[in-house]
Amino acid sequence: MAQPGEKRKREDEVENGGAGDTEPSLGTEHPLSGFKLQSVLRESARDKTIFLHGQVPVSGEGQSAEDAVVILERAPFQADTVSRLLGNNPELKLQLKNDIYSVYHLNPPPELNEVKTTIIRPATEKHVKKYLRQELYLIQETGEDYKNITLPFIESQSFSIQWVFNILEKKAEQDRIVYENPDPAAGFILLPDFKWNQKQVDDLYLIAICHPRGIKSLRDLNGDHLPLLKNILHEGQAAILKRYNVQGNQLRIYLHYQPSYYHLHVHFVALGHEAPGITVERAHLLSDVIQSLELDSQYYTKRALTYALRADEPLLQKFKEAGRC
Repeated sequence: MAQPGEKRKREDEVENGGAGDTEPSLGTEHPLSGFKLQSVLRESARDKTIFLHGQVPVSGEGQSAEDAVVILERAPFQADTVSRLLGNNPELKLQLKNDIYSVYHLNPPPELNEVKTTIIRPATEKHVKKYLRQELYLIQETGEDYKNITLPFIESQSFSIQWVFNILEKKAEQDRIVYENPDPAAGFILLPDFKWNQKQVDDLYLIAICHPRGIKSLRDLNGDHLPLLKNILHEGQAAILKRYNVQGNQLRIYLHYQPSYYHLHVHFVALGHEAPGITVERAHLLSDVIQSLELDSQYYTKRALTYALRADEPLLQKFKEAGRC
């Protein structure tokens, strides 16, 4: 699970933590010039992704090198590139043949062999730990646990979400906005998450970031927020239908708890896409959240919420110290 308060996959994210951070100001310098690999944090053969920790030399900054996390991910196949690839008699190296079945290795040309590369630089220790493979533990957080353990922990940390405010104030990513309701109390901005390359709708992924500030997570929601949540649900669906021709009943629309950063946001994901964070111990369908608040305006201040924490997360230690896990 993402470190509490860490940004979505722009931190984080890039979700995968998340729409994504503004890019570091590196001028014309290559962001990985002189990169030296320190360790492989994690890899997934299933997702064709590897997470690397290394260092990049820094000039004129009073230090010799800075940490970087690099995420390499194979780009998804697209119909037009597959047609070009297979239609040009590609070189095939036979690996196995048995009756009607044969397995080959195919080496695509460079223009069809794209690797999505996400760079977090300078990376903090929290970034490195975020992507390091860790054991997971389930926590059942009651309303009292939130007030006595989780909330004090959140308030004691310095989790920066300036990049969120940059989006809301149109200081960054303005050209990526798909839809906006500018109402300061019940409005939001909808934009693509950086985990989505926007080349096919099968893995569509957008994020709605609410305009009102101070709503950290699901725990802060009450009946007064129903107009905001309903706007996000209905206007978000309408905007995606208009732009991408994807129906509302073809979308998985949910909030995370714990979230990857503490400013209320909602995920819009193609129903057939197995995006990170859609597991039952983390994702809460927006339609269910709305219904729960209609039944009890204080529902999320009372309900016990179950979620996973990584072995190295300080919040897990707080629960252990309180004898709650």
